[in-house]
Amino acid sequence: MDQTTHALAVTLFSEILTADQLVRNRLSRSLPRGMEISHFSVLNHLARFGVERSPAQLARSFHVTRGAMTNTLSKLEAQGHIHIRPDWDDARRKMVAISPAGRRARDDALAAVAPMVSELIGELGDERVRAVLPILRELRLKLESGPE
Repeated sequence: MDQTTHALAVTLFSEILTADQLVRNRLSRSLPRGMEISHFSVLNHLARFGVERSPAQLARSFHVTRGAMTNTLSKLEAQGHIHIRPDWDDARRKMVAISPAGRRARDDALAAVAPMVSELIGELGDERVRAVLPILRELRLKLESGPE
């Protein structure tokens, strides 16, 4: 890698990592009291896709360990936001579904973060946000498919 490419890579990842940290901080402050980003992410995923998922599938989707996902799921179950049941086809596995309370919590969280997101998009402009999305998506797909 030549110096120009190296400098570009360092700048790109520096901007992504800094933006990630800043977005997470703002999102954390905007979420309803007691809700963590990981909770919101799982509830949003389950609500969007509308199908049960195993803890292992969720861990893969979020690129976290099974232990980390189990911790998040335990907290969500204790709050009544998800239901965890045995997999009827494989007793070793469990299946996770969002509960009605979880849907309400997810909807409340979306309503809480909407002003912050709308403000950011308004400041950047719809066209610029739409223009950057394909690049970010392509970057994410390359990172997902590449070596870890």
